[in-house]
Amino acid sequence: MESRLRDIRSTRNPKARIKIMTGHFATTHSHVNIYIDMSTVKCRHNNARETAKTLAEKYVHTTPIDTIICMDGTEVIATFMAEILAENGVMSINAGKNISVITPEFGSGGQIIFRDNNQRMIRHMQVLLLSASTTTGKTIAQAVECINYYGGQVCGIAAIFSNVKQSHGLEVNAIFTGEDLPVKYEAYSPPDCPYCKQNMRIEAVVNSFGYSKI
Repeated sequence: MESRLRDIRSTRNPKARIKIMTGHFATTHSHVNIYIDMSTVKCRHNNARETAKTLAEKYVHTTPIDTIICMDGTEVIATFMAEILAENGVMSINAGKNISVITPEFGSGGQIIFRDNNQRMIRHMQVLLLSASTTTGKTIAQAVECINYYGGQVCGIAAIFSNVKQSHGLEVNAIFTGEDLPVKYEAYSPPDCPYCKQNMRIEAVVNSFGYSKI
């Protein structure tokens, strides 16, 4: 399968690079026709820093941010974002801040959990939600509701790739969208998947860690 991966570079920043592969794949919530590999931007520090720089541009002059919550293994990008946002500068609204970068846990029932020691970094804080991939928007919606429950205020939603333009009244700030892909990104609920109806087998189960061939 690796030989089918194809490089896609961001029009906003060519150093932000993902790989895609077309086929029939299963995610937690849906069946999709494109697997998006984000290993480069999540794991290589130069690419992660460039990705963070591009995402931070939207907030650096306008949006107070106290905490970045990392979904889908985006901690490296979030750390660079915090550093960029907190840089001392005349026009930097977050200059000199000590921005928190935290990752939630997922309970056995799929609920998002923050332990007591991390809750102080959410309660009464301006929170930026950072995700690797937003396909249907369900996980983002769940995360926003969770942040609200813990007393935080979501001030922004950022993603490397998003097939969703907004959630809870906030624009999803994405480096890649469906328009950047050579093939239209399609996501279906399992019962409605046209590939399953055509008896096309699922090639792999995909999530934020990568893919596992079936």
